[in-house]
Amino acid sequence: MTAENLPYLSGDRLESLGIATAEVVACIEHLLRERQRSRAWSAPKPSIKTPDGRYLMATLSAADDPSFMAVKALHLNPRNPQRGLPAINSVVMLHDGDTGVPLAVLEGNWITAVRTAGLSVLAAKRLARPDATIAAFIGCGVEARSHLDAFSATFPLREIRAFGRGSTNRDALCRMAEAKRLKAVASRSAEEAVSGADIVISTIPLTPKPKPFLDARWLKPGAFATMIDLALPWLPESMTAFACIVVDDREQEAAMPEPMVAPQLVSGDLADLVAGTIAETSSAGDRSAFVFRGVGLADLALAALAYRRADAAAR
Repeated sequence: MTAENLPYLSGDRLESLGIATAEVVACIEHLLRERQRSRAWSAPKPSIKTPDGRYLMATLSAADDPSFMAVKALHLNPRNPQRGLPAINSVVMLHDGDTGVPLAVLEGNWITAVRTAGLSVLAAKRLARPDATIAAFIGCGVEARSHLDAFSATFPLREIRAFGRGSTNRDALCRMAEAKRLKAVASRSAEEAVSGADIVISTIPLTPKPKPFLDARWLKPGAFATMIDLALPWLPESMTAFACIVVDDREQEAAMPEPMVAPQLVSGDLADLVAGTIAETSSAGDRSAFVFRGVGLADLALAALAYRRADAAAR
């Protein structure tokens, strides 16, 4: 394989592969189990925050089964929409895990959105009520849309509440929900959105750094929250309202200069949850949360699945 014929899988091509949420969750679960067996690896992600508000990060992961290595580079600039560009731009480079030969370049925005929703569903399958019918979205952008797809495919949702800074994304999310035959409510406040919801999905942009405004004590007993925004919008003093808090990767979290959640409140990570070494919700009244920073194994899992699906379709 040379640079001249290295395939590029665009977001449209990746979307056309028809990869279901259950497949995304299954391939991530597989690599988390492989990591427990020392057959898959990921490095704590490096990141850079520039004085002008840009955020740059990378992930690196590898596995023996399937035998691939993935490197993702991501760049976030909050001024991009003013230029007619997406705020986030990223790519994933997929290599053969044995030889290191490059195999494909994949659009990273699609990979990021879909694998993040898959991670949330992986946690929710074990921590949320299986009969959850109401989901609240705090933040209504790309991640909210991918989560709506994933959670509506997994839970018997009947209603969503949407709250965000602007009406454009909020209304688009509501229309998307209505197209799925769900009731959609444009909430007037964050508290109104989350009160009484079974599942809460917060995807507030990280730049500029959000001031905490979400109170975990607003959540009803038994509610599950997934925080795709490092939990930055959540009031730190309210996090004790959760009986169980799971992060995506404890090793990575220990290497970070600023923890997402007070370490003493963390029950474990996704690998622990999949392995059954930490308790799932112990009663219907326990609130639980998944707090996300970003784990490279999930990028690898989805990129490998998409590459193999596209390669098989081309034969």
